Amino acid sequence: MTLYEELTNGLNSAIKAHRSGKKLKATTIRIPELKRYTAKDIKRIRKAAGLTQEMLALFMGVSVKTVEAWERGVNRPTGPACRLFSMLEEETIIIVT
Repeated sequence: MTLYEELTNGLNSAIKAHRSGKKLKATTIRIPELKRYTAKDIKRIRKAAGLTQEMLALFMGVSVKTVEAWERGVNRPTGPACRLFSMLEEETIIIVT
């Protein structure tokens, strides 16, 4: 089935449900604001997770030099890296070494 057909089927189903008076289910997803991390934050989170710089680099998909630069405050993580730091900090994900 093509994307167009899937969208058309979905919209037709929604219209049919609305016309019949059925209550439609809605899902709400809360995406927290992206937190920015300092060099101190990164080192604290890494140590709390029991990771070396090499292990953190492997987990984050970056080079060891990048982790070193983050921890020295030369560079700051952005986007996906900040989201992963949030998950590590909140223990949403736990790395078993």
